[in-house]
Amino acid sequence: MDVMPLLSLVAGSAAVAGAARRTPVPAPLLLVAAGLAVSALPGVPAYTLDPGVVLPLLLPPLLYTSTRDSSYLGLRAHLRAVALLSVGYVLFATFVVGWAAYLLVPGLPLTAAMVLGAVVAPPDAVAATAVARRLGLPSRVTTILQGESLFNDATAITAYKVAVAAAVGEGATWSGGVMEFLVAAVGGVGVGLVLMAPLHWLRTHLREPLLQNTLSLLIPFAAYGVAEQVDASGVLAVVTVALYLGHRAWEVDFATRLQEEAVWRMVAFVLESSVFALIGLQLPVVLEGLLRTHAGAEAAWYAVAVFLVVVVTRFVWVYPATFLPRRLFRRVREREENPTWKGAMVTSWAGMRGVVSLAIAFSIPAVLHDGAPFPKRDLLLFLTFTTVIGTLVVQGLTLPPLIRLLRFPDRSPQEETLAEANAQAQASRAAERRLEDLLRDERNALPQPLADRLRAALERRRNSVWERLGQTDPATGESADDTYRRLFREVIGAEREVFVRLRDKRYIDDEMLRTLLRRLDLEEAVAHREPL
Repeated sequence: MDVMPLLSLVAGSAAVAGAARRTPVPAPLLLVAAGLAVSALPGVPAYTLDPGVVLPLLLPPLLYTSTRDSSYLGLRAHLRAVALLSVGYVLFATFVVGWAAYLLVPGLPLTAAMVLGAVVAPPDAVAATAVARRLGLPSRVTTILQGESLFNDATAITAYKVAVAAAVGEGATWSGGVMEFLVAAVGGVGVGLVLMAPLHWLRTHLREPLLQNTLSLLIPFAAYGVAEQVDASGVLAVVTVALYLGHRAWEVDFATRLQEEAVWRMVAFVLESSVFALIGLQLPVVLEGLLRTHAGAEAAWYAVAVFLVVVVTRFVWVYPATFLPRRLFRRVREREENPTWKGAMVTSWAGMRGVVSLAIAFSIPAVLHDGAPFPKRDLLLFLTFTTVIGTLVVQGLTLPPLIRLLRFPDRSPQEETLAEANAQAQASRAAERRLEDLLRDERNALPQPLADRLRAALERRRNSVWERLGQTDPATGESADDTYRRLFREVIGAEREVFVRLRDKRYIDDEMLRTLLRRLDLEEAVAHREPL
C-alpha cells in the first residue's frame, strides 16, 4: 500500500491551513483552492472521496470536537431556532432543490432529483462559525449556526436514504420515510443517552490521563458505530454523548483536560484541513464521468441554476422561520430575545456546503435494483461538487465583508472582563474560606511560608483580572498582569537554560531533565493566559 499520497495530503493541507492564518481569507477557502490547483498538476494521484471512510471515520471525530466546544445551555436556549434550521430547513431545501432539478434537467426522474436535494441540503458551518468568532458576531447567531451544523447532517443523511430507496426501486413511501426519520432520530438520541453516563463514569474513574485520552479518542467512533448497528442516527448519538461529556468536563482530572484539549485541537486541525483539501482534489474524478455524457456548457448552466436555487432557498426559509413565530406565539416573544434582520441576513448567507455533501454524493449507488444505471449519477456528482465549491467561494469570501458592512454592535471587552473578575472574586472568596477551614485542622499543618504561598496564589488569581481593568504602563502598554506574565516567562526561561546546561555537562541525565522541565511547563501553564 502506497502511503505517500495520504502523507502528502495531510502535510500539504496542514501547510496551507497554517499559511491561511496569516491571511484574512478563511482557511477552508484556501484549502479548497489549493486542492483545485493541485488536482490540475500532472502526475498527481486521484484522491477518491470514499464515503465508507468519510462518514464513519472522519465525521464522528469532527462532530465530537465541535460539540464539545459548544454550549449545552446556549443550544437549549435557542433550541427552537436550531431545530427549524437543522430539521425544517434541510427538509425544505431537499424538496425545493429536488423539484427545481427535476424541472431543470430533462430526463431526470423526480426520485433521483430528490437524492440531489438531500445531498446538497445540509450546510457545513465550520467556515461560517470561524468567521463569526473572529469578527465578533453576537453569541446568539454563532450558537445557532453551530447548533445547526451539529444536527443537520443527521436530517440530510436520513432524507438521502429515503430518497435513494425510492430511486432504486425499493418501494419506499413518503410516510415510510417520515417514520424512518423519526426512528433514526429517536434511536440516535436514545443510544447517546444510554452511552453518555457509563462513558462519563469511565472518564472520571480512570486515574491515568493517557488511558482517559485514549478513551476520549474512541468515544465518537463507539457512539457512531453502536447507533448505526441498530439503524439509528450515528450523528445524533455522537452529538448527544459529546454535549453531555462537554457539559460535565469539569469533573475530569485537570491533567486529562489539559492533554485532551491539546489532542483534540490537533485532531480537528488535521481532519478539517484534509477534508477541505479533498473537496478541491475531487475535480478530476467528477469531471471524468461527466464529460462522457454531457456537454460542458449544458452542465455549467445546470450548475449555476442549482447553486442559485440553493442560495435563494435559504433566504426563503430563514426570514419567515426567524420572525413569524414571534408574531404568531406570545410565548416565543416572552421567552426569547428579539432577533434582528441583520442576524437573519448573516444566517441566510452563511449556508456554505462542505465535505459531508460530497461524501453522501459519492455513496449514490451506481445501478438500480433492475440493474440499470442510476439516472444521471455523474451529473448529480458534478452538481454537488459545483454547489459545494460555489458556496464556499462566493459566500465564504463575501461573508466577512457582509458582517463588517452590517456593523453589529461591538462586544464590550470591559463588560466581559468585569463579569470575569466578579466570577473570579466569588470563587476566590469560597476558596479562601475552604483553605482557612483546612489549615485549622492539625492534620493539615503547614509551615507558615507554604501556607502564605497558598494564600498568595489565591490573591494573585483574584487580582489579575481586576488589573486588566486598570491603567496600562505608559512605557510598555502592558497592564500589571501582562508584565507579571512576561517576567514570569523570563525567569522560567532562565531556569530552563540552567537545567539544560547541567544536562549537557552530565551533572543530571535526560530523564531528570524531562522531569524538571515538565514541572516548569506546568508552572508556566498556570501563569499563562490567552489574551481576550
